[in-house]
Amino acid sequence: MIKVLEGITVIEQGTFITGPAAGMMLADLGANVIKVELPGKGDPFRAFKGGLYSPHYQTYNRNKRSIALNTKEANDRAIFHDLISDADVYIQNFRPGTAERLGAGEEELRAINPQLIYCAISGFGNDGPYANRPSYDTVAQAASGFLKLLINPENPRVVGPAMADAMSGFYAAYGILGALYERSHTGKGRRVDVSMMEAMCHFNLDAFTHYLSEGEIMGPYSRPQVSQSYVMECADGHWVALHMSSPEKFWQGLANAIDYPELLQDARFSTREGRIDNQEAMIGVLRKVFVREPRTHWLARLEAEDVPHAPMYDASEVLEDPQAKHLQLRISTQHPQVGKWETVRSPVSFDGVKPLEVSAPPILNEHHDEIIEELKQRQR
Repeated sequence: MIKVLEGITVIEQGTFITGPAAGMMLADLGANVIKVELPGKGDPFRAFKGGLYSPHYQTYNRNKRSIALNTKEANDRAIFHDLISDADVYIQNFRPGTAERLGAGEEELRAINPQLIYCAISGFGNDGPYANRPSYDTVAQAASGFLKLLINPENPRVVGPAMADAMSGFYAAYGILGALYERSHTGKGRRVDVSMMEAMCHFNLDAFTHYLSEGEIMGPYSRPQVSQSYVMECADGHWVALHMSSPEKFWQGLANAIDYPELLQDARFSTREGRIDNQEAMIGVLRKVFVREPRTHWLARLEAEDVPHAPMYDASEVLEDPQAKHLQLRISTQHPQVGKWETVRSPVSFDGVKPLEVSAPPILNEHHDEIIEELKQRQR
């Protein structure tokens, strides 16, 4: 594993997803990430079935070390400030004003370490009419217009993973990396602010571009219609996904794969524009074809004709796929208390070296003594 951020120390006081996701992105690149948590409880995302090691917590906290500090207490605040004095980055995702009450406001921390990159992640920003509102993933997706692109009008309900939370963390890491690069030239620390609303509006940029340039308001079927994307159930109950895009050769290949050469002779489907306008009709035609054979049959036929496709997997199937195994996506390590721990590796390789090493998410306060000893060594 090539640690491109080795030597960078990050103090993360993050909870739930946004702050921890940002910290994990930096940890995956080799940064020394110290997670500061509340004694006894830790990150609220830890709680699970009477324990403090939930799958939710595990998702965003690998490659970190944990120390439990109550920064409202003088002794713990002093330790926290000692950590800050030699840190490169600080990350928090509290509501505006909370960090100041915990002795972690920008002004206080910058007085200790003027070169610090201070990152604050919020729901709606630090000021404005919504600044003090609580925000979670669904709230940010809805406020940014993104949720409306996911909701099936025929069965309106929230679907999918916590995308706004994760993306906000990713954007925060992106901003931190930019600030670190600038500091390497100027020696000056920066404040990095990311709100979930801003992050998801940027992630939803395609919808805004269509609206601002053409006055078009996109809906849940807009992109799949233009990109000609389909999901088809097969005879065995498994599904396959198609993304036909614009090259005509892919449609010719599909017609051959399903033994339906007359498909493109149909006036409704003979042109790209026709297929876009008549996608519902195309779905009806393809459904009747794909349901006749099992998925393995269709995967072989589609691959032979070079049609853009993939089986629509669940999480258990992905890791057994030959390409996933070749890429070594599934990695593991041993934790002295948790035992064997498995995850999916970072997708970023440097110079062809895959990041196959990982440390398991820490149990609460696991590294307290180790971190305190490092502080003592530094102060000698």
